[in-house]
Amino acid sequence: MSGTVSTTKGPTGGTAEAGSGRNTAASTPMGRMRSLARAELTLLGRSRGMLFAALFVPLVLPLSLYSAAGEMNLDEVGLSIGAMILPGAIGFSLLFAVYSALVGVFVTRREELVLKRLRTGELRDAEILCGASLPSVATGLVQSLVLAVGCGLLLDVAAPQAVHLSVLGLLLGLVLCAALAAVTSGFTRTTESAQVTAMPVVMVSMLGSGMAVPLEVLPDRLASFCELLPLTPAVTLLRGGFTGNLSVSETLFAVVTGVAWVLLAVFAVRRWFRWEPRR
Repeated sequence: MSGTVSTTKGPTGGTAEAGSGRNTAASTPMGRMRSLARAELTLLGRSRGMLFAALFVPLVLPLSLYSAAGEMNLDEVGLSIGAMILPGAIGFSLLFAVYSALVGVFVTRREELVLKRLRTGELRDAEILCGASLPSVATGLVQSLVLAVGCGLLLDVAAPQAVHLSVLGLLLGLVLCAALAAVTSGFTRTTESAQVTAMPVVMVSMLGSGMAVPLEVLPDRLASFCELLPLTPAVTLLRGGFTGNLSVSETLFAVVTGVAWVLLAVFAVRRWFRWEPRR
C-alpha cells in the first residue's frame, strides 16, 4: 500500500525509510561528518607508523625539554620549568598528532581517489575536510589534557590562572593545524613525501613559536619576528593561561594574530587544496 512506509536500521544505527532508501541519521551534516570520522578513525588505527607518530612522539619529546630548561635563565623572565615545558608539550601534540598526521591523511585519501568519490555524494567540501580531521583533532585534544594532568603532577604545575586563555589557545591551535595540514597537502605529490613537506612548518614552529625556547628569553628583535609565526599565538595563550602574566595588549595581539592566520589558512585551503591526484 502506498500509505505504508517500512523502516530498517541504517549502517550508523539510525532509522532509514525503505521508501526513500535514505538514512535519516546520516542525512544531516553532523551525521555525515560523524560517519566519515568513524571511518577515518578505523583507518588511523590500522596505520602503525602514523599511530606511533601521533600518539607517542608528542609524549616523548617533552622529556628532551627538561634538560634544556635547566640551562635557561627562566627565573629572570618569571617562568618555571613546568610553565615552559607544558605549553611546549601541547605544541608538540598539535604539530605531530594533528598537523603532520592530517597532511598524510589528506594526501593518502586524495591519491586513493577517496576524496573525489566523496564529493560525488551528499557530503559537502567542508564536511569532508571536517569529518576527515575529527579523529586527529580529537587525538590532539585528548593528548593535551593528558599532558596537562601529567605535567601538573610530575612538575608541580599549578592549575591555569586564566583558564579561558589556555582554552582559547588550544582551540586556535587545533583549528589552525588542521587548516595548515590541508594547505600543505595541496603541495604534496605523494604519500611518501608527506612527512618531508610537513617538516618546514614543524621545525620552524618547534624552534620559533615558543615550544622549545620561550620567546621571553630570546633577543627582542628575534622575539618580535617569532610572535608573527602561525603557532606562536596558540603557545603564547597557552603559556599565558598558566602563568597569568599576559597583559591585555599581549592577549589581544595574540588573539588577532591567531585569528588572522586561521582566516589566511582557510583562504589558502579554498585556493590550493587538491581533491584529485596531482599529475
